[in-house]
Formats: sequence, structure tokens, C-alpha cells
Amino acid sequence: MRLLFTSLGSFGHTFPLVPLAVAARDAGHDVVFATSEDFLPQLTKAGFETAAAGLAIKDAFGQAFGESGPPGPRRPPGEIPPEVLTPIVAKVFGEVMPKRFLADLLPLFERVRPDLVVSESGNWGGAFAAQKAGLPLVSHGFGRVSTADPMVAKIQDAVREHGAALGVDVDADLPYLDICPESVQDPDFLAQARRVPLRPVGWSEPGELPAGVRERSRPLVYLTLGTAMGHAGVLGAAITGLSGLDVDVLVATGPTVDPAVLGEVPSNVRIEAWVPQAALLPHVDLVVHHGGSGTTLGAFGAALPQLLLPQGADQFSNADAVLAAGVGDRLLATEVTADAVASKARHLLTDPSVRDAARALAAEVAAMPSPAEVAARLPTFA
Repeated sequence: MRLLFTSLGSFGHTFPLVPLAVAARDAGHDVVFATSEDFLPQLTKAGFETAAAGLAIKDAFGQAFGESGPPGPRRPPGEIPPEVLTPIVAKVFGEVMPKRFLADLLPLFERVRPDLVVSESGNWGGAFAAQKAGLPLVSHGFGRVSTADPMVAKIQDAVREHGAALGVDVDADLPYLDICPESVQDPDFLAQARRVPLRPVGWSEPGELPAGVRERSRPLVYLTLGTAMGHAGVLGAAITGLSGLDVDVLVATGPTVDPAVLGEVPSNVRIEAWVPQAALLPHVDLVVHHGGSGTTLGAFGAALPQLLLPQGADQFSNADAVLAAGVGDRLLATEVTADAVASKARHLLTDPSVRDAARALAAEVAAMPSPAEVAARLPTFA
């Protein structure tokens, strides 16, 4: 069977699809992966046939901001007033990127002739193109769904308006490959979705773990604000707080923060621009992070306590879910101080009830169908 996977070009939207695409390829299916050109090298390294489609997310935001006036100084999304940010985000995800993906994918479908399209749930252009071409389609989630998020509602409004103009059914009853454990998934989504559980399996480019990760005498805390919304001030406060504990701290700054701006750090802190996160998490005792879906789900699977410092997008919803599940805590905006981070981290490292809850959630993740098991079902959706 010929499969075409398509996603928005970002770590958080592309990488969740890779384990299933690998499993499908290993099962003997022909797999083509279509996303924005800036992410094709990573997929090529993974051995996929690739095709360029859509815009890089940063370019789409640049286009949307350009139409709405200059963006001004870069600030964390959480500090941008909702009345400014929400319409821009809705335009990007509900109009700008779907239009470009639709334009690029329709001719690609003619050339590739897939038997089934697996479209990441944030990539509405992939869904629109498959429906316009009359191709079987399944949606692949990238994390927890948040039906109550006002920004999600605005994106849905833009998507529906765009879909109506194209004559496609935005609310079609499609199979949804859900990598979020049921116990922490949005209840309203669970009540209405045609859900196909799929175990979240972390994937990152191969790389060596930093020295000392495997051999150490005290707890290891992993600190990251992800790949899209890093903020030096938040990282600095967290580093100051964590470094005062009897722990080792490994910081991944990601592409949006220059490690040099953090200056000198205490001897128990190590700064890296990038780490192979999927390989790292089994060696960690606590994750302090932004609340991105990939890191949140990875920590679920590794039975790790989490302290979330959400900055924007779905990170606040993920923080709510982590708190409700008893597997971690959160600090919002001005609450993020060195003392607060130290206090929360100390508690999470020592509270047995948090550790027990994290282990229970990890067991739920482990019981979800593997990518290989779901790949075996893909022909039934064609």
C-alpha cells in the first residue's frame, strides 16, 4: 500500500508521526512524507522518501504579521495580548498554511497516487487536499486536544470558513490516531471522536547523550523550553532555582535561545543547545519544561514528575492535565521565580504520591497499541 504522511513543519507537529511512518515502512508499505522544505532533511536522514509541501510555520507567521502590521519586539506568546495574538494564530493555522498545503499537495497526489493519506491533525491543508482528491484519510494527533481553549475555537472557525469555501466537510467523521492517554485526554473530545489509540513513542535525531548522564550520584533534572518558545529570562530563573538543589541540571536551550546569553552557570548545571530527548528521558528524575506536547507525553511514558512553565499554544492545557493527573505541577507567568522553581522541584523529587501517579500513567501509556500494531490496521482505513 502507498501511504502519504503529511504534517506542519515543526518538531512538535512532525516528529509525533515518525514512529508510525517507520512502522508502516517496516511493514512493507511505501511511505512518502510531505512537509515544509525546512524539515525535509531530518526526514531524509530517517530514510523516508520526502516531498516539499506547505510553508514553514515561521514564514506563515511572518506573512500573517506582515498583513497585520509589524510584530514588534519578540516576546513570549503568553505576554502578547490575546486580542492581538488570537486572530493572527487563527489566520496562520486556519487559512495561510491550509491554502499553501492544498496548493502543493493536490499535484503531489497526482504524482504519488497514495492509497491512504495520514494527515497530522494541525495540518488542515492535508485534510482539505485529501478530501478534494477523494482519497481515504486518517487524522494523526500530536498531543492532548483542548476543546475549551478559546484560541482553538477561533482556529476552528477559520478552518470551517475556509473548508466551506472549498466545499469540504471539516466535521467529517474520520479515524483519529490519538497518542494521548485516555485518562488525560479532553473528555469532550473523547465523547465525540472516532478514536484509535496509538502509543506515543518519542523520536528525535540520533545523537550522543551528554557526558555524565548515565553515571551520576544524585538526581538529574532536565530543563527545556522546547524548540519554538524559548525565553532566556524564564530559563535563567529556572536555572538559578534548580542549581541550589542537590541535583545535576541538564539544560537544552533549543534553537530560539543562544546559550551564550545565559552567561556563566553553577558547576552542577550543563548547557546544551540540543539533546536527543527521546534517548535522554529514561535517565532523568524530573522534567522542568514549557508544556509542549512532545515533552509532556514523553515524560508520561517515562514515568517522570513534571514541572511545567507554559508559554503559549497548547501548553496551558497540558499543564492543567498534568496537574489534574497528580504527576506534576506548574508555574504561570510572573509565578516563575528562582525560589518558586526550587520549591516546586524539591517537592516533586521527594513526594512519593507524585512518583506513584507518574508510574500509573506510564503503565497506561505502555498498554496503548504500539506503532507496529496500528500500522497493521492502516489498510482497513483505505
